[in-house]
Amino acid sequence: MKFRTEVDVAPFTAKTGYGSNILAVGSCFADNMSALLQRAKFRITVNPTGVIFNPASIAATLERLESRRHVTREELHERNGIRFCYDFHGSFSAPSAEEALDRMNAAIEQGAEALTKADCVIITLGTAWVYELKCSGSIVANCHKQPSSEFRRRRLSVDETVWQLTSMMRGPLTGKHVIFTVSPVRHLGDGADENFLSKATLKLAVAELVAAYPSADYFPAYEILNDDLRDYRFYADDLVHPSAKAIEYIGGKFFGAALSPETIEMMPRVLKIVEAAEHRPLNASSDAFRTFCRRNIEAINALGGEVDMSSERRHFESFL
Repeated sequence: MKFRTEVDVAPFTAKTGYGSNILAVGSCFADNMSALLQRAKFRITVNPTGVIFNPASIAATLERLESRRHVTREELHERNGIRFCYDFHGSFSAPSAEEALDRMNAAIEQGAEALTKADCVIITLGTAWVYELKCSGSIVANCHKQPSSEFRRRRLSVDETVWQLTSMMRGPLTGKHVIFTVSPVRHLGDGADENFLSKATLKLAVAELVAAYPSADYFPAYEILNDDLRDYRFYADDLVHPSAKAIEYIGGKFFGAALSPETIEMMPRVLKIVEAAEHRPLNASSDAFRTFCRRNIEAINALGGEVDMSSERRHFESFL
């Protein structure tokens, strides 16, 4: 007897491996999934300008990275002594314009380099609801807790969302394997009904895009959490974000679809070394622990040069 409906994920046509360069952009769920890839020592850059939720701002960010267009003083705003930019997360804000510009433009350079090198780009869409500045009509990536009276809130249509996604595929994502996913994080601040409308808009738009572009795939993270896992025990205490166990489960599904068989075979060996480096010995000067370190260095050597485990190697060598 079955008590749950498991969501099967078909393997992607393009496979990602340890030799790939990955860029992940989008909602906070992008950070969650990318953390699993980072721990497994993949070459991945995550949200260089900060978390972004809506497709219009994701498209604008990728276009900025492609052109390496730096932030200018005219794009900075000031409130309560802090300079910020509506296209960046608040962590890039600073008391002085010079410091804010330095932080933001360094992030652009890092992101531009990651986009140029990327073989695979993961786009995680969080919401179709956007906030437009009334003074300019521009859609912002972050409201920076500014008064709601300064913004106009509206939901992108399916056609608008398709247009935004298409602009990415025809522009900065040309020639790259693109994996789209809709974040399963519930945006209850929008209201339950409006959250469902938003997610439906994103899913319909992505379906059109994946049908039109062979280089694009869809990973059903939203469906896995809401149908396969379908229980509040798979949510964090806020009942909005997925729990650690849910993220781990969804990550396993992602690995099975996105990674090459050789990479899937290698991952447990890599993670075993990572976990060994996190081990804190009772007696670091003992012969037994030195043997443990040598054994892990040998395991790193056996992986070859495809996986960057330089920090783990230095850790083990420091005890010899």
